[in-house]
Amino acid sequence: MKKFTVHSEFEPSGDQPQAIDKLAEGFLRGDRYQTLKGVTGSGKTFTMAKIIEKVQRPTLIISHNKTLSAQLYREFKTFFPENAVEYFVSYYDYYQPEAYVPARDLYIEKDASINDEIDRLRLSATYSLMERRDVIVIATVSCIYGLGMPDLYKDMRIHIEKGEQLDLLDLSKKLIGLQYARNDMVLERGNFRIKGDTIDIYPAYMETDEAYKIEVDWDEVSRIRRFNVITGETVEELEETVIYPAKHFVVPHEILLNATERITKEMEERVEELRSQGKILEAERLKTRTTYDIEMMKEMGYCSGIENYSGPISGREKGQPPATLLHYFPDDFLCMIDEAHVTVPQIGAMYEGDRSRKQNLIDFGFRLPSALDNRPLKFAEFEKKLNQVIYVTATPRKEEIKQSTQIVEQVIRPTGLLDPIVEVRPSEGQMQDIYKEVQARIEKGERSLILTLTKKMAEDLTEYLSGLNLKVKYIHSEIETFERVEILKDLRAGEIDVLIGINLLREGIDLPEVSFIALLDADKIGFLRSATSLIQIIGRAARNAEGKVVMYADRKSEAMEEAITETARRREIQEAYNKEHGITPKTVKKAVEDILERQKIDAEEEVEIELSALKKSANLFVPAERKKLLAALKRQMEEYADNMEYEQAAVVRDQILEIEKTYGK
Repeated sequence: MKKFTVHSEFEPSGDQPQAIDKLAEGFLRGDRYQTLKGVTGSGKTFTMAKIIEKVQRPTLIISHNKTLSAQLYREFKTFFPENAVEYFVSYYDYYQPEAYVPARDLYIEKDASINDEIDRLRLSATYSLMERRDVIVIATVSCIYGLGMPDLYKDMRIHIEKGEQLDLLDLSKKLIGLQYARNDMVLERGNFRIKGDTIDIYPAYMETDEAYKIEVDWDEVSRIRRFNVITGETVEELEETVIYPAKHFVVPHEILLNATERITKEMEERVEELRSQGKILEAERLKTRTTYDIEMMKEMGYCSGIENYSGPISGREKGQPPATLLHYFPDDFLCMIDEAHVTVPQIGAMYEGDRSRKQNLIDFGFRLPSALDNRPLKFAEFEKKLNQVIYVTATPRKEEIKQSTQIVEQVIRPTGLLDPIVEVRPSEGQMQDIYKEVQARIEKGERSLILTLTKKMAEDLTEYLSGLNLKVKYIHSEIETFERVEILKDLRAGEIDVLIGINLLREGIDLPEVSFIALLDADKIGFLRSATSLIQIIGRAARNAEGKVVMYADRKSEAMEEAITETARRREIQEAYNKEHGITPKTVKKAVEDILERQKIDAEEEVEIELSALKKSANLFVPAERKKLLAALKRQMEEYADNMEYEQAAVVRDQILEIEKTYGK
């Protein structure tokens, strides 16, 4: 197998070398939990890559949202071009889970639109984990949700070797059992075709437009080659090949038949239980729905919502955890949890939310009690499955600190930039003070951020500062999606000098032009003014050599004390390092156009990954197909907007407008 090798024009600098060495040594000596505590802009991603290179282990990197995951995926693809860097996120473009609302007697059917390209990337991740060790998987918390069993997934693969006896009819039956479809006209991903003594198989997980062509001569395999589906050209001659299932949830027919007996038994017991409780309607509903599903499984090998029967099908005992992506990793893998202060609590919250929705379905006869076993992992189960973990965050929680055998700090930035100066000023006269500070920044061509606690205050403050002839806008959740995009672009381009909001961390603002941040009501107790939030906010001003944060408050809260003390400590370390090495911190001078262009390219790349299969599936000249595609694109645009991924939403909007202009609505 290939070794992990980082490709980069940069060498580790600042605090990176000691962080890489300490964390790699800790991993190799068997430390279960460690923390990389890295300040904003210190190059934590590069450090993560160099640690992987040092320890040479399969790695799972978990991030808390799709946007960050896509960004990490692109970066690690660049760092490790020779290795398998995979992407594992939820494959739904749109997802409405099955639910029942008793108060309104409202049953909501499951409705979902699966993104074929992300489905391929998920299959590619498990395929790589089965076949090699130089694998890095970038995942969201979807990695703790149930997946097909790895043992079955591996056992059902088909191995084909030159010279072996092969009956094409028998092979086609096996491929259908692996959820491949026969299509002798068009060869598409997840399909196979037979022409004479030749079979073409297009695996569902192939990264490129390549498939396998197997030629048989008198029932003996005479030739195996990989070829380009579009050009037909041979890419490689092979002695053997392995075909993995086209879906994660594949089950041999005999196991499925045995499972239907267990499902029938459970149904009969549950129906009797409901009748004894006087729930006749619920009992009949459950019997009708489950009987239909059982017949479908017997005849077709699947049914709609088959995942709800994953417990009986896999033979798990009640309450046993499902197989997940983590079960596909070898026992000695490394797990890195990015932005751990957000990601870890998110993982912990998944189980309860899923259970409460399913319990209603069970109570009212829509699902069997075993449907509860189709679920995400509980946090204790997740932890048990991990081998060794490195938490990566600028603000570790007490839980991460307590668990970690060592906390390695990465305080020095490669650019030499310092954490900003933090001051506390009284709230009386704060408007005049803010005006004076903002004016000073405008004269230098720099930008300012102001954080309030309420929408009303953001609006009132915008009106007040506008009356003083400042170029100012506010952002909050009621602002129309694309207006938000334009406001952010205007700030970056200098059309706006001051941006006011509630939680501007979620806007992804990370630019060197911001040199002043004003925090109103800094002493209030709550999530937006917790020590973690305050430290993260202060970090927004750390890209500018003149960075300054002013907290307006009538007293110092514990959170303020903690944030100010931590920032001062970091700044002292950074100043000492700069003095020792003769470094004069300078603001990173990036042209605004470069920033905008990079963000646009990143957004376009992510959207392309998400939507490429969707666009390929529609013939734009056919009105019905075009209308269906436009509806799907609009749903995706709204999902990006809901997740505050405005650059991505703008890219999809532009694609919709382009299609409507060229082909019609």
